[in-house]
Parts: sequence; C-alpha cells; structure tokens
Amino acid sequence: MAKHKEKPVDHREDNKAAVETAKTEAHAPDIPTPAPSTPKKRISREFYEAELARLNVELVKLEEWIKARGLKVVIVFEGRDAAGKGGVIKTIMEPLNPRYARVVALGVPTEREKTQWYFQRYVAHLPAGGELVLFDRSWYNRAGVERVMGFCTEDEYREFLRSCPEFERMLVRSGIVLIKYWFSVSDDEQERRFQARIDDPTKRWKLSPMDLQSRTKWVEYSKAKDAMFAATDIKQAPWNVVNADDKKRARLNVIRHLLSVIPYEDLTPEPIVLPPRQPDGGYVRPPFTDQTFVPDMYP
Repeated sequence: MAKHKEKPVDHREDNKAAVETAKTEAHAPDIPTPAPSTPKKRISREFYEAELARLNVELVKLEEWIKARGLKVVIVFEGRDAAGKGGVIKTIMEPLNPRYARVVALGVPTEREKTQWYFQRYVAHLPAGGELVLFDRSWYNRAGVERVMGFCTEDEYREFLRSCPEFERMLVRSGIVLIKYWFSVSDDEQERRFQARIDDPTKRWKLSPMDLQSRTKWVEYSKAKDAMFAATDIKQAPWNVVNADDKKRARLNVIRHLLSVIPYEDLTPEPIVLPPRQPDGGYVRPPFTDQTFVPDMYP
C-alpha cells in the first residue's frame, strides 16, 4: 500500500485569513496616491507642514484603532547611517500618545545578554494588545553592523539568516503586525549629512566612531544588505525601501505607507464639553514667596 504523503506547509498562507478579516472589518482612509514619478526638487516647507498636519490627524486615528481593536504593531527601521530613520521615528511619534506608542533603541548588549538566545532581548520589548512599538534598529544588527565589523562569528551570522525568517513568521502568526522599512541614502547625501553633524555641536553626538568606520566600508555594507534582503524579504514581512535623500519627502512617504497597510476606521470621540470648575469655597493660595519659581530670564 502506498504511503500517503503530507502536503508541505506553505508559510506564505499563514496570515492570509487574518489579513482578509482585517480588510472586512475596516478600511484605509481615502488618501489619494499620486502616480509614481522621479522627484526633481525637494518638497517645500509650506507643503510639507500642511501635509504633515493632515497626516498627523490620521496617525491619531490609527492609534485609536490599534487601541480599540487590541492590535499589536511592530515597525522596524533599518538603513544606512544618517539616512533619516531617527527623523521619521520622531515625526511619527510626535502626535501619538506615548502610553500606547513607544520607541525601542537598544544599546550594546550586556555580557549577560550576549549569552542569551539572540532574539531574546528584542522579544522583551514586543507590544501587548493595543500597543505600537517602533524599533530604531533591531535584530537586523546581526546582518548589518555585526556582520561587517566582525562582531559575530560566521556561524552566528549564517544561523541568523536561517532563523530570522522563521522568527518573523512566528511573530506574524501570533497576531503581530510587522512592518519593515529600509532607508536608502546616496553616498554623496550621506557625506553631506555627516559633515553637517560635525559642524553642528548639537548633533555631533549622532556621529559615533562606528558611524565613521562605516564610511570606509560602504561596499561591504551594500553586500551585507543585499544578502540580508535575499534571506529575509519574506511575503509575511516584506522590506519596504525608502528613498531617503529628501528627508521631508521620506517622512511623508513613510507615514502615508504606514496608514495604507493597516486598515483602520475613524474612532474620533465626540467633542468634549468641559464641566464647570469647582467653586473656590474660600480657598486662599499660599503666598508666592513661600514657593521657588524658575527665573523668568526673557522680556
């Protein structure tokens, strides 16, 4: 009697049902998308501020939907040094409630963390229901800086490329919405931004010794990025590449894309009417001289 062969599991279908359910429950906002074109000039400040103000309202609506539906959202930001990841993260976070949206930017692992399963310290920061987490760099450190600078062994690197797709599929199957952005910046633009940081005392902290070394290994980083994409650009969590030479354009494009990939509805509450303030009831405020005030140094 011929043995029955089990059909191989197609992981690409793992999250299909969840995605279809989300599409029937909600819809993306009506934000018209312009036809693709090659940008010939930078976006003006006037247009940028007006468009960002509009998108900020939609970001708040999205956060309210995430809270109401108990969604768990993870956004990974990776890319070249000085590609503008931090600016995009700051722009997204500005209108959001930090009780439900937070940024995770981990430093160098401790000696104890180095002995853990590689993904372990990132798992600790994953969202609960109703939360949005933005990873300012993530587990992809192993495929980038650790690979290029020799901070991991060849076996550790190869194991990461094998494990990462399965790790991310597991996250998606658990109900996490995983979105990955790669910020691409040209060699000339990166050099200009590096020089601007050197010239500005308030931005020099952004240039670490590792950033400077990365300038000497541009090709090695490019090869590492290509290998990383080949292994981890999966259907359940594809890489979304951002042309980041124009910072303003990149910020608007990322926010619009984010709003388009998570279906949501407008749950804006009804206008609030302030209740009358309690009568003072004879309350007398203590003298100003009994308190220490911050000096008013400006006319």
